[in-house]
Amino acid sequence: MSTHGSRPSGCTPFEQELVNAMKDFMNTAETPHFDTAAIARGARRKRATAIAGIATALVVAGAGTALAAGATGGSSHTTQRTAAATADSTTLLVRTSDGTATEQLAGVSSARARVALVHFGLTPTFTRVRKADCSKPEDAVVLVSPHAPTVVHAGDTVLVTTCYR
Repeated sequence: MSTHGSRPSGCTPFEQELVNAMKDFMNTAETPHFDTAAIARGARRKRATAIAGIATALVVAGAGTALAAGATGGSSHTTQRTAAATADSTTLLVRTSDGTATEQLAGVSSARARVALVHFGLTPTFTRVRKADCSKPEDAVVLVSPHAPTVVHAGDTVLVTTCYR
């Protein structure tokens, strides 16, 4: 036992020795050094790496989804084509939960066009125009508005123009 002073009243010799050991440690131990700048840099580097990894995963997942939709041909009731290849006045681009669907309505009957538009949650409004050169069957779609490249969403109204002789 060391003698660092008198023993306080009510302390056992073990308690006094423990107090003396703590005082010795306090007087001789070095203060720990933390490099806070290095710790902050490491945390930023880990966060940046995690964000880059998540962004990469999202891009890869999106590309995989797009490739899968292209490989399977999309849903059975829509024709999947690029907007550039079919951007005419009878092509409709519809935003769906799976992405964007392309619906080609040229020459389609008004009844079939109505079914397709209602399926996508759109509100069709029909007009008829007299055309002497209407070579399509009576009541066939000749124009939709808005048309590609404008994208429509569920709840939008689409004006469908059909021809008659």
